[in-house]
Amino acid sequence: MQRPHSQPKGRRGIARLALFALLPLGLLAAAAGAQESSCTDCHEVDVAAFEQTVHGSLSCIDCHAGAAAEEHDAEMARADCADCHGDAVEALAASVHGHAEFLELSGQDSCTTCHGKVHALVPAGDPASPVHPVRLPETCGHCHSSGEMAKRFGFRFVQPLSAYEASVHHKALLAGKESATCSSCHGAHDILPGTDSASKVHYTHVPALCGECHGEIATVFGESVHGVAAAKGVRESPVCTDCHGEHRIIGPGDAGSPVSASNVPTMTCGRCHGDLRVTERFGLDSRVVSSFQDSFHGLANRAGSQTVANCASCHGIHDIQPSTDPRSHTHPDRVAETCGSCHPGAGTRFPIGAVHVLPQDRDSAHPAVYWARNGYLWLIWLTIGGMFVHNFLDLRRKALSPIPRPQVPLHARRERLSLGFRLAHAATALSFMVLVYTGFALKYPEAGWAAPLLIWESQFGLRGWLHRLAAVVMMAAFVGHFLHVAFDRRARRVIAAMRPTIHDAQEVVERVKWYLGRRKTMPHAPPLGYIEKAEYLALVWGTVVMAVTGFILWFENWSLAYLPKWVSDLATVVHFYEAVLATLAIIVWHFYWVMFDPLIYPMDTAWLTGKEAPGRTLERTAPPDGHA
Repeated sequence: MQRPHSQPKGRRGIARLALFALLPLGLLAAAAGAQESSCTDCHEVDVAAFEQTVHGSLSCIDCHAGAAAEEHDAEMARADCADCHGDAVEALAASVHGHAEFLELSGQDSCTTCHGKVHALVPAGDPASPVHPVRLPETCGHCHSSGEMAKRFGFRFVQPLSAYEASVHHKALLAGKESATCSSCHGAHDILPGTDSASKVHYTHVPALCGECHGEIATVFGESVHGVAAAKGVRESPVCTDCHGEHRIIGPGDAGSPVSASNVPTMTCGRCHGDLRVTERFGLDSRVVSSFQDSFHGLANRAGSQTVANCASCHGIHDIQPSTDPRSHTHPDRVAETCGSCHPGAGTRFPIGAVHVLPQDRDSAHPAVYWARNGYLWLIWLTIGGMFVHNFLDLRRKALSPIPRPQVPLHARRERLSLGFRLAHAATALSFMVLVYTGFALKYPEAGWAAPLLIWESQFGLRGWLHRLAAVVMMAAFVGHFLHVAFDRRARRVIAAMRPTIHDAQEVVERVKWYLGRRKTMPHAPPLGYIEKAEYLALVWGTVVMAVTGFILWFENWSLAYLPKWVSDLATVVHFYEAVLATLAIIVWHFYWVMFDPLIYPMDTAWLTGKEAPGRTLERTAPPDGHA
């Protein structure tokens, strides 16, 4: 008879073997459970919660070596992350966060400072993790937004967290998209100062770093004049962060962005190309920024226009090349194409020529432009200076020898301006004031008085529309005036009397004698003497000049297609300086004779009533037909 339990047979035998094989594991599990139970006797740890963490599969003694003994040394039982994460701990020790001073100030070890409490660690992909992409800025900002930390360690950047929170990268994160975070650029454990050549954010590595997400742009930039120079270690050559910023990277459509249309010329390109130290070192033209600022494009840009051409519009953005390179948008063979993208037909009949032109620079400006500017400067000084001296002498003489003004009722006064003349004067005066205000607001957009007009410039070019509307009104008044003269016989007689004659020279001589005390009585003059003639002829001449040059500038596409570019430059110079001359002439000459002349002060109301001021009658003899 066989003994019942001599050897295992069938299913009963297999079960016994399995039980025997698993016995060590069971004993280990029981021991671990007993150990964990003994740990929680002294240490308050939520075992159930811990089991849900990233380390939940580990037992206490897996991390706390030496804690198996009932009485263990606290230091021996301290967890060492390096046991499992050696590479990360080694990298951290060599980083800026591995310094003993940092550990002293933070009051805890580096790992838990960023990853959170050791018994509550969750995967980085868990939204509850301090190093989750959405929460990482807050985690890093806990120290890097601290004034105490900044003072202690001398952080280069102040408040990087608030800057990053305004960036396109952070907004993309909040929208659930994959985007750059602190660790994407600076690294995770191996963070080094930006001045360290091994740092990911060292300027030599920035293009490649940004290229990890913006690969196509990085490739184009690498072949550009800036990219090639930067790769050679030329620090003055910009990389991505020099133009776009570091933490506060915002879109070009945002007015606060360094690469917005309004900021590109001064804040971005102008920062280097307007710096004499940079331009002299690399042989660049130092006048390009100032010439752009004074051009129509630059003036409109300064006024807030978001659509006018800026540096990037012509030179490119990431693919900038020297103008001598055939790939450059400003190469002589391609400049017509570049200008033609905004101005169809530009450069098709005449070469575009110099673009960055300063009228006062004899080397860059066309001779006609250069001499027109100089000629106008002399003309303005001589003309306005002569007017000022003339009127000062008149005021002085009348002040020294006051002349009583007769009191004449309105109905008894002579008619000086008929209705047709008054209407033309009203339209001209109103349009002239609007033209002066809107025109000089373009030239001096930063002036406080121009600000109310330019509030809407970034959305709607109100200034330009008002300027052109006023020009149309003045042209209509001009045409209406000549139609009035053509069809009204009496009006023709008045205008015919505006022709200069030898008597005007005699009148000047007699007046000067009176001014200098060589004549005792004030000389009488015809109703339309040299004072009125000079003003009327200047008005006609100035209106024609401003109309011609204004239309060249208004219809710039036609001008650039059918005329050489220097003609537009000439029109710009003439239009501006003629406006200066006209404005000063109105203030110094016209305002004196119709307001500040002691004989008619405070105002000659002929423009309103058509009747001559009584004081004016003392100076003027009666016209041939009583209508002047």
